[in-house]
Amino acid sequence: MPTLASAITTPDPAALEEWLDDTPDRGERERQLRDLAAPDRARLVAGLDPELADRLLAVIEPRTAANLLTSASPVAAAGLLASLDSDIAADILREIPEPTSASLIGALPPARALVLNGLLSWPPESAAAHMVPEALVISQGQDVESALTQLRLQTAAAPVDSLVAAYVYVVDDERRLLGVVSLQQLVLAAPGTQVADLTETDIIAVEADTDDEVAARTLTDNRLAALPVVDKDRRLLGVITADRAADIVEDENTEDAERQGGSEPLEVPYLQASPVRLWRKRVVWLLVLFIAEAYTGTVLRYFEDELDAVVSLAFFIPLLVGTGGNTGTQITTTLVRAASTGEVRLRDLGKVLPKELSAAVMISATMAAVGLLRAWTLGVGWPVMITVAVSLAAIVLWSAFVASILPLLLTKTKIDPAVVSAPMIATIVDGTGLLIYFMIAKSIIPELSH
Repeated sequence: MPTLASAITTPDPAALEEWLDDTPDRGERERQLRDLAAPDRARLVAGLDPELADRLLAVIEPRTAANLLTSASPVAAAGLLASLDSDIAADILREIPEPTSASLIGALPPARALVLNGLLSWPPESAAAHMVPEALVISQGQDVESALTQLRLQTAAAPVDSLVAAYVYVVDDERRLLGVVSLQQLVLAAPGTQVADLTETDIIAVEADTDDEVAARTLTDNRLAALPVVDKDRRLLGVITADRAADIVEDENTEDAERQGGSEPLEVPYLQASPVRLWRKRVVWLLVLFIAEAYTGTVLRYFEDELDAVVSLAFFIPLLVGTGGNTGTQITTTLVRAASTGEVRLRDLGKVLPKELSAAVMISATMAAVGLLRAWTLGVGWPVMITVAVSLAAIVLWSAFVASILPLLLTKTKIDPAVVSAPMIATIVDGTGLLIYFMIAKSIIPELSH
């Protein structure tokens, strides 16, 4: 199997195409591209024609593609950008520093530059930032013959892929979205059929400033090939395709996983992240958790007399707080996922809380029995055994209550529920769980009840 380095240096012009055929894995392409020296990257860009550029640049990380293009001259890089779908080209340009990106856009044809500047003007996490502006449009007053002629002219001027071409949007003279018709319907319709007779007016669309994840979920939930993006006046701006929606969902899932681990998203592939970036993304959360965890020491100090009186209470502290943290983590993992897909919202709290607390009652009973058995094996006496069992049950219930409410509250306040990370839940439960433990101990153990 040829490597990218060998494909670049060989005089055979088909070598690069052969490498693409033999290396379908995106990760392997990324690795070989990152290993190239700057002169080899420039040589690679020079050897790419528009078709090869689309096959390579459209499937790798935008940051990797940006590094590749910036190693070539602005004219050569602009020529390759012009061959890519508008949304892909805009993603790459966002990863290129301002002076260089401006020079690349300046080297593009004016019409193409106008489209890309329009995409770059939208916030990166908005639906409009990820759309393809070249949607196929026709007028409601046309018949199918004139509509097909118009579509041929549109695709000749700006070719579109099969996902964009899946739907043809019907608009008025001000480009306001009226409905949709499939290309297949237009082709198969009898001569003389009016577009209005084929138009489906019950159409799903999102506004330009809609969060990109919400737009992606809307598309996938409704099993669409493309989703129209409109402005406040319902004028059609473009479409988000199914493959772009899949990328958005994958990126969001990655970010949520990183946040739930108590870290900010890296925003770059892991192997491209420097130690400084890793430190910067992790240290803030660690400091927040450190400060929040400090009150656990305060609780222990407050009850130091109780610990001195009944030393065996200390044996079970890791068991109790660990069980509470694990219980909360299980619930938040489930609810964060459900909240991110729109399956549950704050208004569903009346359904979520009874469900989770009912499950927590059964879990607490199980854990209390196991805790009682563990305490018995340590020979700590019945008062401490009962204290451990009751405390385990109470802490599990408390943890379930907190973990059921927090993700839904954060979703309501427009905060990513993934910030309710496993470390954060554990931190919250640690201190409060100790309070519960010692208060129960004081009420049960005779030596502490006076």
